[in-house]
Amino acid sequence: MFKLHHWFEQMWWRPSPPPLWLRVVEALYSGISQIHLNRRAANITTPALPMISVGNITAGGSAKTPFVLWLAEQLKAQGYRPVILCRGDGGQNRSGKRVSRDDQAAYVGDEAKMLADLSNCPVISAADRIAASQMAAELGDILILDDGFQYRHMQRCCDIVLIPVEGIGNGHGIPAGPLREPVQALARADIIIRTGSTSNKQLCEKLGDWHEWQWLTAPLDIIDLMKTGIPTPKHVYAVTAIARPERFFNDLTSSGLSLIGTKAYPDHYAFSASDVSDILKLGEHIAITAKDAVKLQSLWPKERPLWLLPQQGHAEAELLSTIQHYLPQRKNPAASDRVS
Repeated sequence: MFKLHHWFEQMWWRPSPPPLWLRVVEALYSGISQIHLNRRAANITTPALPMISVGNITAGGSAKTPFVLWLAEQLKAQGYRPVILCRGDGGQNRSGKRVSRDDQAAYVGDEAKMLADLSNCPVISAADRIAASQMAAELGDILILDDGFQYRHMQRCCDIVLIPVEGIGNGHGIPAGPLREPVQALARADIIIRTGSTSNKQLCEKLGDWHEWQWLTAPLDIIDLMKTGIPTPKHVYAVTAIARPERFFNDLTSSGLSLIGTKAYPDHYAFSASDVSDILKLGEHIAITAKDAVKLQSLWPKERPLWLLPQQGHAEAELLSTIQHYLPQRKNPAASDRVS
């Protein structure tokens, strides 16, 4: 299964055309998907709170979750009280649930757990995001919908689409390529942002006449989640279960670390105790991402270090004020309502 997943991902991001049989399946999938999206748009509802949607047109690897964390932090600094809505991919929960620090990633989803742990904002994980938006009405004053560009059931005041700096791969739709929708769908977006790492700033050519903002992440020094007191290593073995894992590997090397080896699991992979036993055999110092940490830390032996590579987001000037321009005017919040 891992090899098949790796083959598809490599094929998607190569410049060469995919096999003919996949292009036939692509045409069928695209037609069915468009009918589904149009039905969603025909039954649109208005959530109780103003909503910012953060999404993409490619499958994974566009830094949605780190961007949502950054956006929530920036809005809080402006006095807003954001509530984050997410689907809970990779989790067993199917009903609406406010995520707590005691919840397991296997139940609420790895990204939902990561958002709850790091954002200090209410996070609701639910497959039915309309119901989730109703739950959020008493928890804040603005919604951030994670992975919402194709979720056209709900009205939004700002539609943000993230595109990897590397572009759209081979330009084909799922399953022949990474595109969830044709590039022309970007006409629905209010703000288009290129995302990537400061270790890879090379942009592919623009996809249209619209303005493309930049939002890049920079790796910080690795930290030991288990707090073993072991000195920071110079050599690590990189293990991750994210889309586009090569970004993580590049960030490790750009931060001055040497890679002994790498192992990539499929995105949203649910690590087991058996997996941890296998990973521990790879090397003394294992490096992971924040998304992996919410699944691995509880399974990790306390005497072994587990090295997290934190990331810090950097926005192009005026991006935040441009996002705020789309938000409805509000009364100045009372000082007691402000969140520092």
